[in-house]
Amino acid sequence: MRQGILPAIACCLLLATPVAAGAGIDIEITGVDGALRDNVIAFLSLKRYAGATDLDQDLVDRLALRAEREVASALRPFGYYTPVVTTRVTRQQDGWQASVTIVPGEPVALVEAQVDIEGPGRDERFLREVLENSPLRVGRQLSHADYDQLKGELQRAAASNGYLDAAFSRAELRVDPERGEARALLTLDTGDRYRFGATSIAQDFLEPDLVRRYLRYREGDWYDATRLLRTQFALDDSGYFAVVEVLPEARDRTTRTAAVRITSERGKRDRYRIGAGYATDTEWRLLLGWENRRFNQRGHRLSAETRLSSLEKRIELGYVIPWQDPALEKLSLRLLAGRVQNGDIETTGISLRPSLSEVIGTWQRVLLVNIDYTRDRFPSPLAGGGNSRRDVLLVPGVSYARLPASFLDNDPVSRGLYIELLGSAGALGSDANFTRLLVRDERHFKLGDSWQLLLRAEIGASAIGDFEELPAQYRFFAGGDRSVRGYGYEELSPVDAAGKSIGGRHKLVGSVEIERDLPKNLAIAAFFDAGNAFDDFNDPLKYSAGIGLRYRLPFLIVGVDVAQSLSDSGRSPRLHMNFTSIL
Repeated sequence: MRQGILPAIACCLLLATPVAAGAGIDIEITGVDGALRDNVIAFLSLKRYAGATDLDQDLVDRLALRAEREVASALRPFGYYTPVVTTRVTRQQDGWQASVTIVPGEPVALVEAQVDIEGPGRDERFLREVLENSPLRVGRQLSHADYDQLKGELQRAAASNGYLDAAFSRAELRVDPERGEARALLTLDTGDRYRFGATSIAQDFLEPDLVRRYLRYREGDWYDATRLLRTQFALDDSGYFAVVEVLPEARDRTTRTAAVRITSERGKRDRYRIGAGYATDTEWRLLLGWENRRFNQRGHRLSAETRLSSLEKRIELGYVIPWQDPALEKLSLRLLAGRVQNGDIETTGISLRPSLSEVIGTWQRVLLVNIDYTRDRFPSPLAGGGNSRRDVLLVPGVSYARLPASFLDNDPVSRGLYIELLGSAGALGSDANFTRLLVRDERHFKLGDSWQLLLRAEIGASAIGDFEELPAQYRFFAGGDRSVRGYGYEELSPVDAAGKSIGGRHKLVGSVEIERDLPKNLAIAAFFDAGNAFDDFNDPLKYSAGIGLRYRLPFLIVGVDVAQSLSDSGRSPRLHMNFTSIL
C-alpha cells in the first residue's frame, strides 16, 4: 500500500512545480510595422518581462491583460485613437507564445492649427521663421511629435534670443476620436527681452583683460545663447584651460538682465606633438613639436618644431602674442632654418617671418614680411658660372582667406578661398625684384548621404625681369599627391638643358574628385587632374585620371591613389600612397 502512495505523491509534486528558471516569452506582433511597431514594443510590458527568470502563468496573464491599454497608448502619438487589439497567450514547452494582433483603425486628421505669438517679441524674425517651417499642416494625419516639436522650437527660439520669460498661455491638443478630428491651439507670450548683464570670471593665472577679450558678447547686448556657446568654444580652443564653463546666472526681472558666470581650471602649460606619416611624395616624414601655451600671464606662447622628410629638414621656433581679438587675431614671429628640395633645386638657409593675423568681416588678413638668407644649389651651372646662388631678401606680403561660418581659430585657414600677394624690390635691400600672386580654392559638396564632390583649383603668376634671379622657394612647380597625380612631386615645370626641373613663372592646376562612402570607414574615389607649371600661359597643360581608396580612423588616415597620365602615352600608372597619424 505504501509503495503505491509514494509514486502518486511524487507526481503531484511534479505537477505543482513552477516553470523552470529561464523560460521566457516569445512575442509576435502583427498589423503594424516601422515606427508604429517600434513604439508598441517600447510600451509592452510583455516585452519588458520577456527575458525574466521568475515568470509564472498568473504573471504572464496579467501582462497580457495590459496589452490592449499599452498598444492604445503607443499608437496615439501617431494619430490612431481607435485601434482593435487582440492578445493571445499560449503555453509552450520552454515558455510562452504571445500573439498581439493590431488593427490600428482610421487615423485622426488635423483640421485646425492655430498658433499665435503675443507680447513684445511677436514680430521677431526668428519666431516667424519657426512658424513658417511649422511641421503642423491642416489636413494631414495627426502627429503628437510634430505638435511637441513646434512647441519646443518656439520656446527655444524665444529663450535663446533673450525672451527668457516666454511661456505658453495656451497649449491644447484637442482630439475627437469619434469624428476623427484634432485641433492644435498654441499661444506663446514672449514677455520682455533680456540683455547681457555683468560677467564674472573665476581664474587667477591670466590677465583678466585677456580673458574678457575672448567673450563673443558685451554687457548690454541683447541676450543670445549662441554667443554664450561661441564664447565657450573660444575659451576651450585657446588651450589655456583644462576645463571652462560659461553659464548664465539667475536673471534679474527688475533690470531685465542676465548675468554670466565663467569658471575654469588651468590647463597644462606644455603640449607635445608627435606626428608620423608616409607619402609617395615625401616618403617617410616625422614631426616633433613642443609648445609653451602660457609663457606669461599675458598669454604669450613659445614653440619649437622639427620636420624631417626626404624633401625637407627644418627647425622652426615661434613666438605668438594674442592681438585685439585673441580668439582670431595674433602677432607672431617665426624663425626657420633648414634644407628644402624644390624640384631639382636644393635650398638651404634661414628665414625670419613676422606676421599679423587680423579678421576683417568674413576674411582673415595676414600682413607679413619674409626676411630670407638662402642659398639655392641648381642641378646645372648658371649663366654667370657656378651652380649656386645666394640671396638676401626682404619680401613683404599680404594674404586673405575666406573664413568658414562660425570660425574660431587664429591659425591660418588652409582650406577654401586663399589669396596671397608677395613682392621684393632692390630698393628695400633685396637681391631680387619680383611680384608673386597665388590664388587657390577648395570646395566640398554633399551629393546625398554617401556621395561627395571635391573641386580644387590653384593659379599662380609672377612678374620678374630675369627669371634666374627668382629664388627657388618663390618659383612654381606642379605634380604630386595634391596636384596632377599622374606625375611625381614637383615633376612638372620648365627644365634646364639637362632636363632637370627648375620651376616656372606661373602655375595652373585643377582637380575634380567624386567620393563614395563605403562601410567600415572606407571610401572610394574617382578623379581627374589637369595642370602644369610654365613660363607662358600658352604652354600646354598635363592631364591625368585615376581611382583611389580612403580609410579614415580617428588616429590614422590612409589614402591610396592610382593615376594614369592622359598627356604622355608612354608613361606607366603612378601609385600615390599617404599614411598620416597624429599622436
